[in-house]
Amino acid sequence: METLIIDASIAIKWVVEEDGTDQALKLRGRYRFAAPELLVAECANILWKKVQRNELVADEANLGARLLQRADIELIGMRGLMEQATMLAILLGHPAYDCIYIALAQHQKCRFVTADERLLRVINHKATKELAARCVSLDEID
Repeated sequence: METLIIDASIAIKWVVEEDGTDQALKLRGRYRFAAPELLVAECANILWKKVQRNELVADEANLGARLLQRADIELIGMRGLMEQATMLAILLGHPAYDCIYIALAQHQKCRFVTADERLLRVINHKATKELAARCVSLDEID
């Protein structure tokens, strides 16, 4: 079974109904998942923001956090990704937070799946063809 590197834009769709939730849920059972440990903080922050915007109540956010903690996502340390993520951030002109996921995909020789359209536009515009081929949108994943 292929392992996909996923970011918070995918994982959050597993616990919060939003555009792309059905597609994200269909990935489960078809792939294994991995992500840098950064995923934990990013998902917690998204849940917090959704409460602040009155899109979720606190109990719903807490349930989402609990479900994500139990999700079968291999969390990988980031220390060895720092140099590559920094270089990608410089190359792409994009925050290193997102580039950590791309660096992990390169390191693990996996595809990176995201629902972050802005990030995908940057990748398709500025990345090498090889790197761009490794990064796919939720709509493109087979």
